[in-house]
Amino acid sequence: MAETEHDRLKDQKERWERETLAPALEARPERKESFETVSGRPIDGLYGPWDLPGFDYERDLGFPGEYPFTRGVHSTMYRGRLWTIRQFMGFGDPDESNKRLKYLIEKGAPGLNVAYDMPTIHGLNSDHPLCHGEVGRDGVPCDSLEDMERLFAGIPLDRVSTSLVIAHPPIPSMYFALARRQGADWKKLQGTFQNDTFCRDVAANVRVIPRKAELKLCTDVVEFCTRNTPRWYPLSIVGYQIREKGCTAAQELAFTICEGLDFVRSFLERGLDIDEFGPRLSFMWNAHNDFFEEIAKYRAGRRLWARIMKERFGARDPRSMMVRFHTQTAGCSLTAQQPLNNIVRATVQALAAVLGGTQSLHTDAFDEALALPTEESLKIAVRTQQIIAEESGVANTVDPMAGSYFVEKLTNDMEEEAVEYIRKVDEMGGMLEAVENGFIQREVARAAWRYQKEVESGRQVIVGVNRYVEETEPCIDILKISQEMEDAQKERIARLKERRDDKKMRQALDRLQEAAERDENLFEPTMDAVEAYATLEEVWDVYRDRWGTFKESSVLVESA
Repeated sequence: MAETEHDRLKDQKERWERETLAPALEARPERKESFETVSGRPIDGLYGPWDLPGFDYERDLGFPGEYPFTRGVHSTMYRGRLWTIRQFMGFGDPDESNKRLKYLIEKGAPGLNVAYDMPTIHGLNSDHPLCHGEVGRDGVPCDSLEDMERLFAGIPLDRVSTSLVIAHPPIPSMYFALARRQGADWKKLQGTFQNDTFCRDVAANVRVIPRKAELKLCTDVVEFCTRNTPRWYPLSIVGYQIREKGCTAAQELAFTICEGLDFVRSFLERGLDIDEFGPRLSFMWNAHNDFFEEIAKYRAGRRLWARIMKERFGARDPRSMMVRFHTQTAGCSLTAQQPLNNIVRATVQALAAVLGGTQSLHTDAFDEALALPTEESLKIAVRTQQIIAEESGVANTVDPMAGSYFVEKLTNDMEEEAVEYIRKVDEMGGMLEAVENGFIQREVARAAWRYQKEVESGRQVIVGVNRYVEETEPCIDILKISQEMEDAQKERIARLKERRDDKKMRQALDRLQEAAERDENLFEPTMDAVEAYATLEEVWDVYRDRWGTFKESSVLVESA
């Protein structure tokens, strides 16, 4: 827009404020003294061209499927293919989870998304004393290749797209070993390993071995997949859990990008070319309550990552510059009070993800603030996406939010704030150092505390919690995991150890130990070990012997 036209419109806005807005406010003031997003970003009452000085369509927006990908990574977006319905799933034992996977496929959710329980994530078998009462409670246990076989029984791995929400080689190696046993061609396998060494670290304090060693194992997975599984995404760079911890939208964007920078540097140091692995990186974002802020976050993320990959790392392949991302609606926004309200929350959040250009989507079930979802609540979550896709009309055109003065200003502001955080983290030496010194944790804690104060004061309304409260709550049937299921899982480990070829298994673990001592890529030695039915804990014990266990060094307490 020409400067003279820009100035003229600013003058017209000032006239409108004097002649039209001021009398209206005098007659009826606005319902709040100030308006802001969930993240605390101030929101003006009106946006227009004056909020976008120097805005350049080709530089800042471009066309869908072209750099800088602000408007989406595909030229046709959902006119060509809808996003993948990929519901997060895992509970009980591998047999029960197998039934749930097949149920999801039957209900029209072909993208499989498997969560593993806390013992598995910590590299412990279900029969470890520390795991009592935790087996299968928040994911599926996977103690050995036998469990992976049970989990995917009757599901041809070369005909589905699977996301495994786990890091490091043991579980990924079990999946590829199972695919080989099914006769599947690794080059045809499609899916994602989360494989993010930072997300659970920052958000849930989940670490097994020192952070640098975990980053090495993450790099092992990426190197192996880059060489052997060209259609597989070996890393999902995850902001979701950090947002669940309480950070703002801009912090989620910035810290996830910072994770990506550390990963890229690690892969380059391993000798991989940026355009070898770049096209196979993916992201996972949260979809929180503030509709427009979330849309702006996704759009800013695409543009920012594209510029970083091109300008900082010299990527040449446009696919290396694309942000392909999965979205999950905000679990932290779900309420145990009036749980049916969560259906509406998930719908609004899912709609923001779709209008923001997501490639796959999980919608939380309404009962997830109380327990793992039942089949009925899960079906409603799937139907929510299907209604958005088939009935709402939002998938009929590409990036319908583009050109909104409000959305474009939010997108610019989001990118600007993220860039400042990235600069600070760069000065510290990268994400690993920023986590080690506690900077990331402190920033997240501050944001979470600010939001909680807003809720407790009533400035941030949570329907059914601090406003529109009801005296009595409906009784909701929830999914319960029995102790008998855990006991049976422990029995299966004992039987496996009795019948496996112990000599063959020990030899495989010895070879893994030797490879670890030589700092080799451990993916294939790990696969050899799990194919000999070494258990998850036995493999992780090799890693622990090599690098030791994690000891926290971050300082979170601020000086007075």
